[in-house]
Amino acid sequence: MIIPQSWVTEVAAAGAEPGFAPTPAELDAGFVRVGFETEGHAPLEPVTGPLVLGRVEGIEELTGFRKPIRYCAVDVGGEQPQRIICGARNFAVGDIVAVALPGAELPGGFAISARKTYGHVSEGMMCSEAELGLAESSPGIIVLDQADLDHAAAAGAETGIGADARGVLGLDEEIFEVNVTPDRGYALSLRGLGREIASAFELPFTDPAGIEPLAASGECLPVELRPETDALRFGLRRVRGVDPAARAPWWLRRRLQLAGQRSVNLPTDVTNYVMLLLGQPMHAFDGARIAGGLVVRNAAAGERLTTLDHVERELDPGDVVICDDSGIQSLAGVMGGLTSEIGEGTTDVLLEAATWSPLRVFRTGRRHKLSSEASRRFERGVDPALVEPALDLACRLLAEYGGGEVDPGRTLVGEAPAPRAITMAATRPGEVAGVDYPRETVIARLREVGCAVTGDDPLTVTPPSWRPDLTMPADLVEEVLRLEGLEDIPVTLPVAPAGRGLTPRQIRRRAVGHALAHAGYLEIIPTPFTAADVFDTWGLAADDPRRAAVRVVNPLEADRPLLGTTLLPAMLESLRRNVSRGQVDLSLYGLAQVSLARGTGRSPMPDTSGRPPAEEIAAVIDSLPAQPLHVATVACGRVELDTPWGPGRDYTAADAIESARVVARAAGVELELAAAEHLPWHPGRCAELRVAGAVVGHAGELHPAVCRAANLPERTCAMELDLDALPLAERLPAPRLSSFPAVHQDLALVVDDAVPAAAVQATIAEGAGELLEQVRLFDVYRSEALGADRRSLAFALRFRAMDRTLTEDEASAARLAAAELARTRHGAQPRM
Repeated sequence: MIIPQSWVTEVAAAGAEPGFAPTPAELDAGFVRVGFETEGHAPLEPVTGPLVLGRVEGIEELTGFRKPIRYCAVDVGGEQPQRIICGARNFAVGDIVAVALPGAELPGGFAISARKTYGHVSEGMMCSEAELGLAESSPGIIVLDQADLDHAAAAGAETGIGADARGVLGLDEEIFEVNVTPDRGYALSLRGLGREIASAFELPFTDPAGIEPLAASGECLPVELRPETDALRFGLRRVRGVDPAARAPWWLRRRLQLAGQRSVNLPTDVTNYVMLLLGQPMHAFDGARIAGGLVVRNAAAGERLTTLDHVERELDPGDVVICDDSGIQSLAGVMGGLTSEIGEGTTDVLLEAATWSPLRVFRTGRRHKLSSEASRRFERGVDPALVEPALDLACRLLAEYGGGEVDPGRTLVGEAPAPRAITMAATRPGEVAGVDYPRETVIARLREVGCAVTGDDPLTVTPPSWRPDLTMPADLVEEVLRLEGLEDIPVTLPVAPAGRGLTPRQIRRRAVGHALAHAGYLEIIPTPFTAADVFDTWGLAADDPRRAAVRVVNPLEADRPLLGTTLLPAMLESLRRNVSRGQVDLSLYGLAQVSLARGTGRSPMPDTSGRPPAEEIAAVIDSLPAQPLHVATVACGRVELDTPWGPGRDYTAADAIESARVVARAAGVELELAAAEHLPWHPGRCAELRVAGAVVGHAGELHPAVCRAANLPERTCAMELDLDALPLAERLPAPRLSSFPAVHQDLALVVDDAVPAAAVQATIAEGAGELLEQVRLFDVYRSEALGADRRSLAFALRFRAMDRTLTEDEASAARLAAAELARTRHGAQPRM
């Protein structure tokens, strides 16, 4: 909000002893002290040199020119009047004007000097608002009346003829821009900001809304306020016989200018002034154009209204309108209608003040892309108790400066709701801040913001009507702390409580990430969102569980509306993007949650008046998607580059499977492998990953059709594994170490190609017994001598005993037992 320093100082110090005159820096610090940020402050562009008050003593009309010209004699306090040329027509003999004498320099570098023009020497210039930089345009020069001089004298300015005009005109002003947060709508007024500054400087505050009410009898107009509008209050008063040529006094127009408002006409200027002073937006109707009584209702679909900005708008049933017998006259809370606008001949002014629903005004403004000073305040909440004082103050000003007579009738519909009392312990602010605030201090600060406080402990606090943001004890604590000074709260770093370290699940996740990074994979963070057509590209069956994805109602990207049930789409997209930028030899890994739909996908809406029962909480939790943690790897290109010492090699399905083994070792589980057909993997190069017989993932080479559709390199490899499906147990390592030497032997078995090497390896480990320390596949051999669809698997076996030196005979016996079990289960024959 833009405000002049003099106005906020005047309101803040209305109940204090004379002499309160803070500097701009002190006032800025005062705003900060009570919790309001400012965008800074700046003086108006200066007028240098002699600028004085003058009285027009005579006017000579010059003829023979293309436009009317006057040659005026103006008393500026010297022995002789100044002779000044002027083309304005809005002044007469006896009027008080502002005169820039030779030697003055106006904004924009416009220097004033005595010069000959229109056949006469002009010894200065009578100034308009535009020439002094107060407005962009002006219909004539500034004419001051006795009320303007009296108002300036009350503020301490000199008002005699020849006196410096800067004080009367308000040129020595400092303009502040105060940031008002949405929860503090009361601060969009001088009433609200003045109260805050009074608190900052510990001054007694006199509420400008506490004016003596005007007498009222009877009804101004019949009004029907319909409940569906959600409006709280609606008030009307009328002022008859207003002089249509009357202008607002200079001091009032000047304050509007300094607050960023332009002067329009007397009734509009008065309503704008009341809005800025008290925070109650108002509207002025031309009373002669209102037919019958008023009805406040919701608009009907298709109704139209031309607002004051000359735009015809089609209304919505959610809009609230004010109607008379002839039709809609105003879009409530936002802008009035053109048909009842104050015009040049208006003498009967009907003033309206109301309290509208903030939500309804907000939605209407956004719906019509229309924002006004009134809607800004209604959206943030307006004090419902302001309707009567706002109407009375506006009527007084219109009667005083427009010569009108206030009609005794007044219409008031609706009651201001009683504020809800809040119970708070007197020690609560101190407990929150860690500062000892005496009970008397807490009560004084709460009363300072307008609260009624009763009770000993706990306190019963009733917020004022202009503070709808005070709804719970935490809000009251904030008020006490900010007024006592947030800077006085000591800064003490909290001591972290002793913890139990990482959970087993966190330890496992970290270990898996470190193991993959050590194996040469680069980590990425997969996006949780998936394109809707990715599973069609893969050719998944209609009933594939991965298609049961959760759809996002308002996705960040329209082409990615699904929460991913697998990490592969995001991983492959990242791989494709890197390949397109020249990174053709690449291996990536990602650790992230996937989302698996459960139930109907719709959460029930429990009652929020209290804690929902356990069954409702369980129903909400059960409706949310399951989000297990997955780990995935993708790779393409070469795993080993060509070197002078030998050729490199490409990534293969075996490398993808090995990445799964890396994960299993880091997680401390034994991984079982089996051949599988599972899209998007190649049916002949895909391994099913199992733990204790349960499938936990897949690894291998992607299907060629998937690679082509996704613009991926041929023979791209991938692995995905459900990390949460792995058994989790806290492992406390207790390695068994033997001081006795190991015995190494090899075992080569010939089996059918259909027999998985992993199954043969598991059988050897079982058959060799407890003396076997390690078994490792180190060679796969095929030849015509072995037969068609047959291959030789060579395993390196390491035997060791914990209590003795193992003999070759004992190791050989264990090896033969392993070979015999492999023959029995898989038909394996020793290779000769």
